[in-house]
Amino acid sequence: MDSESEETVRARVDGIYRAESRRAFATLVRLLGDFDLAEEALHEAFMAALEQWPREGIPNNPRAWLITAARFRGIDAMRRRRRLDSATAELGNVTMAAWPPRPTPDFEGLADDQLRLLFTCCRPDLPADAQSALTLREVCGLTTEEIARAYLTRAPTIAQRIVRAKQRIREEQIPYEVPGAAELPARRALVMRVIYLVFNEGYSSSSGAERIRVDLCEEAIRLARLLTELLPDPETHGLLSLLLLQHARRAARTSASGDIVLFAKQDRSLWDRERIAEGTAFVERALKDGGSGPYVLQAAIAAIYAESVDNGSIDWAQIVALHDVLSRLDPSPVARLARAVAVAGRDGPEAGLVLVEAILSGGELADYLPAHAARAHFCQRLGRKDDALVSYRRAFGLSQQEPEQRLFQRCIAELENGQ
Repeated sequence: MDSESEETVRARVDGIYRAESRRAFATLVRLLGDFDLAEEALHEAFMAALEQWPREGIPNNPRAWLITAARFRGIDAMRRRRRLDSATAELGNVTMAAWPPRPTPDFEGLADDQLRLLFTCCRPDLPADAQSALTLREVCGLTTEEIARAYLTRAPTIAQRIVRAKQRIREEQIPYEVPGAAELPARRALVMRVIYLVFNEGYSSSSGAERIRVDLCEEAIRLARLLTELLPDPETHGLLSLLLLQHARRAARTSASGDIVLFAKQDRSLWDRERIAEGTAFVERALKDGGSGPYVLQAAIAAIYAESVDNGSIDWAQIVALHDVLSRLDPSPVARLARAVAVAGRDGPEAGLVLVEAILSGGELADYLPAHAARAHFCQRLGRKDDALVSYRRAFGLSQQEPEQRLFQRCIAELENGQ
């Protein structure tokens, strides 16, 4: 390995952390058997890397180095805490290899480790709300605040769920494994939902300076691919299709300065046609195999958008028909809001506004930004300036994402200036 400057190493370590930390963490949970210990050991390993790599150089396999370093730190911590059990004793027999360590079989199946951890968190004997919160935090690395926004709840509530779930896994010694074939279907739905939530957080980040978190989108797609290999059926293919089709528009969704570009104004030449082709193939396969679940339907809707040559060529009638079926499967306010937007595309803004206002009057989406943004857009198109301003200001107040805030500020300024 070659010696590099401290600044270069720090930048490399930051990149490695973003790309590899959750997969390395999943392996450490398997090796150490404890969520908190694995997290602590991994952070200590990254600190050691910042100290050693500028002097010794970045290893050829930094992920292997980090996992080995973290594993030994975790074993030492367990010894210090006098909490050795049979699994720990077995780990303790590992002899130190030449430093820096060479890759071992422990590092060959990191993707499998993450899938094992995903299914460990999504166990039916854990409370349903704790399953998803724990998975999003420990497998995917979302903060408690990000998870709370995804579930429209408070961060302390999410934190409490995570702590209790980890305590139960530890006390009941819940195994770290992908369940047998008979158990897989029962857990599939929650695993798919968690992957979808991770993608959504990447597709439209709930806070911060960036609209899109590519790392989360790519991670969700990677996990969806693993799931389709494990459970190749129409709905898993539908999920993977949906993520690919949505992510295909990434380059066109923001300007060079990071501002949001609305769908109608996106440059379709920037769309990733290879991803669109792959996503379309997956949804066509799912439909051919009789798929009619929510992910297949959403993927079919996304495929119609992706195939449009401009905003005027979108087949809104077909999209509304698909939303009609989807709303029967999922009659939630969020699903009804998506249908309202489709109805506005087919029948005009007034028809959409009636539906959105009915949803808002129910109170369930009172703090849901997309509902207020949709109302503002429809009111603006109908010339209802004051109503549009009220909703844009409400949306701005709910947003914690800088590109969204700039978009709403522009809309407010245009209305106030009579544009």
